[in-house]
Amino acid sequence: MVHASAIENEEYGLWVDGTERPADDGETLTVEDPATGEALTCVAAATEADVATAVSVAATAGEEWGATLPKERSRTLLAIAEAIREHAARLAEIETLENGKPHSEARDQVRRCARHFEYYAGEADKLEGDSIPLGDGYVDYTVHEPLGVTAHIVPWNVPIYLFARSVAPALAAGNTAVVKPAEETPIGALTVARLAEEAGLPSGVLNVVPGDGVEAGAMLTAHPDIDCVTFTGSGATGREVAKSAVSNVNEVHLELGGKSPLLVFPDADPDRAVEETVRGIFTNAGQVCSASSRVLVHEDVHDEYVKRLADAVEGLSVGPGIDDPDVGPLVSDEHQERVGEYLEVGRETVGEPLVGGAAFDRPGYFVEPTVFDHVDNDSRIAQEEVFGPVLTVGTFTDESEAVRLANDTRYGLVAGVMTRDVGRAHRVARDLEAGQVYVNEWFAGGNETPFGGYKESGIGRENGRQAIHNYTQLKNVCVRLD
Repeated sequence: MVHASAIENEEYGLWVDGTERPADDGETLTVEDPATGEALTCVAAATEADVATAVSVAATAGEEWGATLPKERSRTLLAIAEAIREHAARLAEIETLENGKPHSEARDQVRRCARHFEYYAGEADKLEGDSIPLGDGYVDYTVHEPLGVTAHIVPWNVPIYLFARSVAPALAAGNTAVVKPAEETPIGALTVARLAEEAGLPSGVLNVVPGDGVEAGAMLTAHPDIDCVTFTGSGATGREVAKSAVSNVNEVHLELGGKSPLLVFPDADPDRAVEETVRGIFTNAGQVCSASSRVLVHEDVHDEYVKRLADAVEGLSVGPGIDDPDVGPLVSDEHQERVGEYLEVGRETVGEPLVGGAAFDRPGYFVEPTVFDHVDNDSRIAQEEVFGPVLTVGTFTDESEAVRLANDTRYGLVAGVMTRDVGRAHRVARDLEAGQVYVNEWFAGGNETPFGGYKESGIGRENGRQAIHNYTQLKNVCVRLD
């Protein structure tokens, strides 16, 4: 077993009630390094009894945490943010080792994790209600109250940041949390939970129960004492999560991926268009829900754009994330096989790729950065989420066709527009069916900007001031004065 410096334990337990403990039946899961395929460590695999214990602990802790003054919750979240920053180097190394992403990307995600706790520390004491004028004789007002115990199912692609994205606003609003990290990447979540406890978060407020990707998550979402479920992942699993949550009449928030279009108009800066395309699709080896996996370029500039794009992609370095290349490995052998199947689909329906198109014949789960050109918008690789370093390029003739093709998908997470024409930018942004539109920069915005999807890309919004309301219920109080 590889014992990397940032992975301190040969075996990690569950984190429940402020302590590390083994699973009820002693079972564990193995966490691999995607760059080598070798084992990094083992982690306890939560049973149904473990999940029930974590939920019970969270419910008990919520009685005190929910009654804590908002300004005190704010100070605690600020302390957590500071602890994350103090341990940023180690957390980034953990993210790289268990996920595989380039180290610079991991460092950025850790910074965003800390910023998220900092941001919602600022929101904790600003959950203000409204006064509703009902006329003489009445005083009417609203109050935001915590929901209770919140469940968070976190994916493997951006594990530390996505942990913070839902947990921070939930805690800020006065809820307690039980987190089920992905079985491939549990160490970051366990480490942040321990740091939160050391920073002053009361025991039991934040609990982490790693386990089987399907079984442990299902046990958590089906638990009758869960009051809210937040899930990021595939559409198929998201539907099951939603059914489970609805059966318990719970709040549910889903972020289910996308097939996000980037529209390149003739007046776009050609260098920037290529730069943003490459960043949008090959960050984290394309394992990003909001990846720019589908480019639509105006036919007049297609040839020049594609030539520049091919040159840029062929120049990308690929290697272990710890060496900080441009592109790291995929997360697992299973996922490498899935992406490989899409490469074959592309060959069968489109032809040989312009660039790339194969897995590397070496240890680890590496796939070449790949571009398919002249792709029909209705083909499988243009419609289905590959979730890997695979880009499709198609063309359009005018603005209306660009919008039509962009919207011709069941997803609607994000979209991008490359143009120097301000009027066009606003027109197209208005007409695109996406929860977030980037203009002249992919991944624009940050922790402060609402993020979520239209259509099958999900329900609800993360980030920004809107997200904290995911974790509150609204009470109206009407007082007759006479």
